[in-house]
Amino acid sequence: MPYLLRVSLPDVPGSLGRVATAIGEAGGDIEAIEIVEHREDGTAVDDVLLEVAPGTMPDSVVSACNTLDGVTVLWISRYAAGGNVFLDLEVVEQLTQNPPTAYDDLVDLLPVAFRADWATRLSVTGGGVKQVHSTSAAPDLGDEQARWLPLRRAARLEVDPDWSMLTGNVVAGAPLGEDGLVVIGRRGGPDILDSEVARLAHLVGLAQTISASDGG
Repeated sequence: MPYLLRVSLPDVPGSLGRVATAIGEAGGDIEAIEIVEHREDGTAVDDVLLEVAPGTMPDSVVSACNTLDGVTVLWISRYAAGGNVFLDLEVVEQLTQNPPTAYDDLVDLLPVAFRADWATRLSVTGGGVKQVHSTSAAPDLGDEQARWLPLRRAARLEVDPDWSMLTGNVVAGAPLGEDGLVVIGRRGGPDILDSEVARLAHLVGLAQTISASDGG
């Protein structure tokens, strides 16, 4: 069974090796590792995509990691996309293959790139807010999301409590043009970090550049 493990650890040589050893001894098989964020307090946040052997409880992996000095498991959950890290460069490469569809392709790729549950593109029209393109798991957003607009820069977005059951209250967006935005959401977690907000802004900006290169 594939899992996503998000862990905070000291940003020093050897820390990741200790975590990897602990995961292996607890019955986990690491498929990929991605550094999510370097923090000013001397720690780093990494995402570890791993397989857990049959009969092994993920709690044992968490416990093994948490026994290490300076290591804290921030999140663990099943990961439907499997053991792959989809790098931002791969997103850009796919967008450049067909500039006229760069915006829609970006939305389709964001859930894998950010290990999110869904993504959507919203635009303001004369009749309110319209979902222009969404992944299959995206919730049905209504005009109440108009309060997110205009979005001046990428940010985590506030979600109404009565909508949190659908979104997990972990949502971020980045402006797309003058009257739209791209939104990603995770159900339950992990939290969307500042570094991920910055990545989202960068990818949306590149999608705009790629689309404009074709006159789109």
